[in-house]
Amino acid sequence: MPPAMTNLMDLWAAHSQLSGEDLVTVDFLLPTGIYIQMDVPREATIQHIKLLLWKQAQSYPLFPSLGEMEGHMFECVNQAAVHEELEDETRRLCDVRPFWPMLKLVTRNCGRAERLLDSKIGVLIGKGLHELDALQDQEVKDFRSKMFRISEEKMQQVQLMTWSEWLQACFSPQLEPGGGDTALSLQDTASLKVWPSTSPSELMEQALRKWLTTHGPEEEGRQAEQYVLRVSDKLEFLCGDHPLIQYKYIKACLQAKECPHLTLVQVSTVQAMFEKEISAIGAVVNRKSSIPPLPLPPKRRGPSVSHVLNTCVWQVSTHFKIVLIKGSKVNAEETVQVRAGLFHGTELLCKPAVSSESSGRSEHVWNSTLEFDITVSDLPRMTRLCFAVYAVMDKVKKQKSTKNAHINKYQTIRKSGKVHYPVAWVNTMLFDYKGQLKTGDIILHSWSSFPDELEEMLNPIGTIQTNPYTENTTALHIHLPDYNPHPILFPPFDKILEKAAEIAGSSDCLPMGRGGKKFHIELKEIMERDPLSQLCENEKDLIWTLRYDCMENFPQSLPKLLLSVKWSKHEDMAQLQALLQIWPKLSPRDALELLDFNYPDQYVREYAVGCLRDMSDEELSQYLLQLVQVLRYEPYYDCALTRFLLNRAQCNRNIGHFLFWHLRSEMHMPAVAVQFSLILEAYCRGSIPHIEVLKKQVEALSKLKSVNELIKLGTIKNARSKTKEAMLTKEAMMTCLRQSGYTETLSDLHSPLNPSVLLSGINVEKCRYMDSKMKPLWIVYNNKLLGGDTLGIIFKNGDGTRGCISMVLIMNHWNKMCLCRIVPYGCLATGDRSGLIEVVSSADTIANIQLTSSNVAAAAAFNKDALLNWLKEKNSGDALEKAIEEFTLSCAGYCVATYVLGIGDRHSDNIMVRSTGQLFHIDFGHILGNFKSKFGIKRERVPFILTHDFIHVIQQGKTGNTEKFGSFRNYCEQAYLILRRNGNLFITLFALMLTAGLPELTSVKDIQYLKDSLALGKTDDEALKQFRQKFDEALRESWTTKVNWMAHNVVKDNRS
Repeated sequence: MPPAMTNLMDLWAAHSQLSGEDLVTVDFLLPTGIYIQMDVPREATIQHIKLLLWKQAQSYPLFPSLGEMEGHMFECVNQAAVHEELEDETRRLCDVRPFWPMLKLVTRNCGRAERLLDSKIGVLIGKGLHELDALQDQEVKDFRSKMFRISEEKMQQVQLMTWSEWLQACFSPQLEPGGGDTALSLQDTASLKVWPSTSPSELMEQALRKWLTTHGPEEEGRQAEQYVLRVSDKLEFLCGDHPLIQYKYIKACLQAKECPHLTLVQVSTVQAMFEKEISAIGAVVNRKSSIPPLPLPPKRRGPSVSHVLNTCVWQVSTHFKIVLIKGSKVNAEETVQVRAGLFHGTELLCKPAVSSESSGRSEHVWNSTLEFDITVSDLPRMTRLCFAVYAVMDKVKKQKSTKNAHINKYQTIRKSGKVHYPVAWVNTMLFDYKGQLKTGDIILHSWSSFPDELEEMLNPIGTIQTNPYTENTTALHIHLPDYNPHPILFPPFDKILEKAAEIAGSSDCLPMGRGGKKFHIELKEIMERDPLSQLCENEKDLIWTLRYDCMENFPQSLPKLLLSVKWSKHEDMAQLQALLQIWPKLSPRDALELLDFNYPDQYVREYAVGCLRDMSDEELSQYLLQLVQVLRYEPYYDCALTRFLLNRAQCNRNIGHFLFWHLRSEMHMPAVAVQFSLILEAYCRGSIPHIEVLKKQVEALSKLKSVNELIKLGTIKNARSKTKEAMLTKEAMMTCLRQSGYTETLSDLHSPLNPSVLLSGINVEKCRYMDSKMKPLWIVYNNKLLGGDTLGIIFKNGDGTRGCISMVLIMNHWNKMCLCRIVPYGCLATGDRSGLIEVVSSADTIANIQLTSSNVAAAAAFNKDALLNWLKEKNSGDALEKAIEEFTLSCAGYCVATYVLGIGDRHSDNIMVRSTGQLFHIDFGHILGNFKSKFGIKRERVPFILTHDFIHVIQQGKTGNTEKFGSFRNYCEQAYLILRRNGNLFITLFALMLTAGLPELTSVKDIQYLKDSLALGKTDDEALKQFRQKFDEALRESWTTKVNWMAHNVVKDNRS
């Protein structure tokens, strides 16, 4: 395959040197075998290009045999080097961006509406559905078939809805329980003062009455039933008839001491939106008949032939074994060995089996049997077979003899004086998605990147998908033997419960007694430990023995009980499943832990998902990123978590939006590409009207990426003259954004950061790019629903935002737990190392505030009055007092947050302050104590940032104001204690993110930092003492922060 074009040779970009003015030469291949070359407008739609081709083809031979123009469509090879059918002819050629300017005209098959939908879904999710069609995988086919049926039923249900039911379903109001009794002031063109218990319908009636008093009797025909309430600047409706104080928007306004702004929208406007969506569904889905279909005749009951011919796995008492045939393309020149282990989660079920040593270049042949010390009957349903290929070297041999440069990091020195270097790893499930034990020859294409933690050199937490890039990867050829002439199946759930009942009723089963007081105290101590604490074998035995005591007294301890089960004994497994049927329901927050990799059992995960169903949409949104990450732990496509997420997403447009982007942003990762594309396809089929909305966002982001690459290209070419570079590149950016192809694509879309915000168009004059390595774009949009209002969005390309997202979401949780203000701002990953960040309005960095107040950059960092003077410029009187209070609360919140999370790189451009006083941090690239260092010296030598100019603001500029400082210190201590009480939740949230690709969060050891900073395992008094020491240290050593800030300011001043 030829290499892809570089930016310089990009034929489709507006700035291309090859693009000319408007036309591009395209080769056309017709079904008749005729070849035509012609110039077409680069920004023309596919439909227009087809019309031009048809006119041209009339002068060529065999034209009459082509038939009708509508019976044909174009096909091309896209940028991913795969065939793409251009069914959606409203797209422009420059947006399609073929790999080469060649279009093939092909005959269109029947069912155009379905093909058009398939084409749109393929473009939207970044993977053509024909690629899924081509997969020879029955599991994929079964999942798609099932999801197609469910999605069609979902769309048919929407067709039967009324407009009000649709509004409630798609735009479910964001509610929060609780409230107050203070009167509310509401504004738009008129002001009203109402009680928090007032309902939206009562509010609309009051608003209309006030309208009549100002507009006279000619407006008397207006009634509340003709309107719905909408937040003025968002597509967010106050559906239902809840008290106003329960709506999240109203509550947020009250907390910020701001006046809510609401708009009365005519029902006819909402009905028009509804009818447009119903029309989009009707074009593809047949309306469900109101007459139920005739029932099918009852099936004859009798023994199933397949059931008779199957064998239960519990009947196979043979030891499990495999045949290791050979390894090919092994990237090692030394002697090679293979290690194989059986895992249930992170639990090694028996001792790993090791092959003999094999010498050779690339091909290694063993043809030997590896036997494991476990019978087939005791294999759990979710058993993983994990392999590691490693080079064996003499201890004294130099490491340069191996090809892998990075493997020294993972070396393990054995007692025999040999050094083992991992070369590759791969995992596979022993049972397929139907519960049948796999048999026969299997080729496993391995992975070469290793995590920081390995279990016996194996990587059980890694994917069970084989590497799709098979050309240069190490491949293991294995054979799984037949233990029985008939297929071996894991027993269904009812048989597992029968087994548990049989064990419970057997005479040799010991009666289940209750533990004494001594055991109860010991059990309580074990159950109160944090999730990272390890259990010894004696403690596991105690928990299992007293499992009924655990259920009655410590139901939230279920994770520890599950870690105590001997999964390698199917009798214990059966008893656990029976106990799970009567186990009390956990709170959704406690149930999250059960979705960790340590708990792979299918029925345990179904129980956990059952607990999550009690989550409100608002709470689910907070945990959605983590839930998407743990989809990686699901070995089969059809699972309870996938079905749960799809159902909730298709019932709430906001959840659907973020589920789409959390999945879409990882489609470049080969380990999850198929799984995530299947979920995305299922979501799109069950949310057909949402496709066009999301498609517009994907196209807009593609344009922003093109602009970003233009700027990078310009800065490289003009690197010698910085002033010239800035002028030329800024001018090129402006020119690009003003082109019709860009303005159309970048206008009239829902904000990816917040889908309830409608963006009308770009304010080009206010757009710029930022002066950092990856040249992020600073894009300013106009708010479509509120004239004059603008919103800023930062587009990053080449610099991942996933770490920022995780930290922002974690800190947003803290806002609901304590009084300290954490400024919530939008952050979203949209692709491979690309994403969006919301610009917080009316804010500036500490660095800019300091530099503005001083003529000398080196002295600016030491001016303690700069920050307070800046706040005084922005506020006066009571507003200044309020701003200082906001600064105090937010500073306390971020002092505790940055300490607990170990956030580093806290220079003065990563801390900002709003004109209203709120301090907040940005750019969380270094977390969990991974601080930057230079020449081996850590730049940050304080637990958190607390400088004397911060204290100067808190004390209102009065050095002796100890009361204000004491209040600030108390805020910090109270916030710290609240976070400690929720420590287990935060550990769980980080554990669920282990596979998210964050470089500083790859193993359980990384989360240990969180446990230490929260002093889990200590009493509150001991923890508070530790925090007070860190607080004093931060204040005492704050001069080091000032020195760092001075250096940063000098560098920044020289750069500008």
